[in-house]
Amino acid sequence: MSLKVFLVLAIFAAVSARPQGHGHDDHHGHEHAYSSQSIKQHHDGHLTKHVEYYGHPKYEFAYEVKDPHTHDMKHQHEHRDGDVVKGEYALHQPDGTVRIVKYHADKKTGFHADVKYEGHSKHIVPEHHHHH
Repeated sequence: MSLKVFLVLAIFAAVSARPQGHGHDDHHGHEHAYSSQSIKQHHDGHLTKHVEYYGHPKYEFAYEVKDPHTHDMKHQHEHRDGDVVKGEYALHQPDGTVRIVKYHADKKTGFHADVKYEGHSKHIVPEHHHHH
């Protein structure tokens, strides 16, 4: 009896967690998180359960590196809401210029990047180290 109740509850949970409609959108165009489950009973009587989760991807992050010893100087900021990603990163090039990349991507138009350089390129003469 308890096995049948468990299976019925599991199937109900999978059906009720499944989104309605094709795109999983509410009437405002926002997607909601959902999960789907499947339970399989094997010939020897044990059960296996498989659960898949989907959530509306949404995040924002930023970082910055300023290392005067290695001259590694860069930063990045990115924001994602669903299928739309926007961001910018900049890094100091070895020639002294700064590369700045502003980018955005979405499901309809794909990835786009605007790249520009600031500053003037310097000729770098490598240092020679003498071994004694």
